Amino acid sequence: MPVALAVTVSPRLPGLLSPAGWRAVSAGGPLAALPGAGGAAEALRAEGFSVTDVPDVAAAGALTGDVVLLTPAGEPVAGPETVDGAPEPAGARLLDVVAVMDRLRSPGGCPWDAEQTHASLRGYLLEEAHEAYDAIVDDDLAAMREELGDVLLQVVFHARVAAEAGASRRFDVDDVAGDLVDKLVRRHPHVFGDAGPRDVAQVEAGWEEIKQAEKQRRSPTEGVSRSQPAASWGAALVRRAGRAGLPTPAPAELAATSPEELGERLLAVVAAAEARGWDAEDALREAVRRYAGELDAAAADRARG
Repeated sequence: MPVALAVTVSPRLPGLLSPAGWRAVSAGGPLAALPGAGGAAEALRAEGFSVTDVPDVAAAGALTGDVVLLTPAGEPVAGPETVDGAPEPAGARLLDVVAVMDRLRSPGGCPWDAEQTHASLRGYLLEEAHEAYDAIVDDDLAAMREELGDVLLQVVFHARVAAEAGASRRFDVDDVAGDLVDKLVRRHPHVFGDAGPRDVAQVEAGWEEIKQAEKQRRSPTEGVSRSQPAASWGAALVRRAGRAGLPTPAPAELAATSPEELGERLLAVVAAAEARGWDAEDALREAVRRYAGELDAAAADRARG
């Protein structure tokens, strides 16, 4: 007898069934499962259902009765009516990323992956972030998709390394995701709370207020990455100082009339510095470092006064 109904199930979320899928498997007919649907079959067996594993649709059709066939989502079965039994939520494939990383770091996995540490991986995080940035600047969607995946790999990799650490240093990918969700909810009270509608400027100001209350930073330079390029570091400090009412460097006269012209002038400065044997990045970094010290001193003076 041909298969009466095919029900798609999730290999990633084997216990997930939509109402339509649940009605189909609990209607009383014989249940069979194709390869790839074994997780769902085991979940149903644990609840008292009888499920027969079959190698293909023909073997399922040879069973007696109106067979309901569990089939992996994404692998259509020709012939029977199909019910979407497991509409996976957005992000379900992130579970595959975690599973692959678990396999790589487990015994019998990849020896290179298994020996990595936070310290050995940290350079890759910067490298992949820069490559993703380049793809965005180039508006290369294929490269952007790939490079963002590489950034995601670094996040999952570090989370897996941390999951294997001692009790005082241990966290896992769910801790990372949970902290992120909590932070996003806390910092968007106009969305998740009762703060009411806000415009972009109010959202930015509110974000900084909430962040300051959370971090209890003693210095305006805390939390600003020193490893970013000197221009970005300096810009971040200037923005933060301006919001805090602290001194900012006196702006130079800017004759450029567009970002493109500004870029050409900055490139000319870099070329002139190179001609003198100076490193423009190092020179700017030293200036920003001095400014960071001045900001800390100004903040300390204000706190005392």
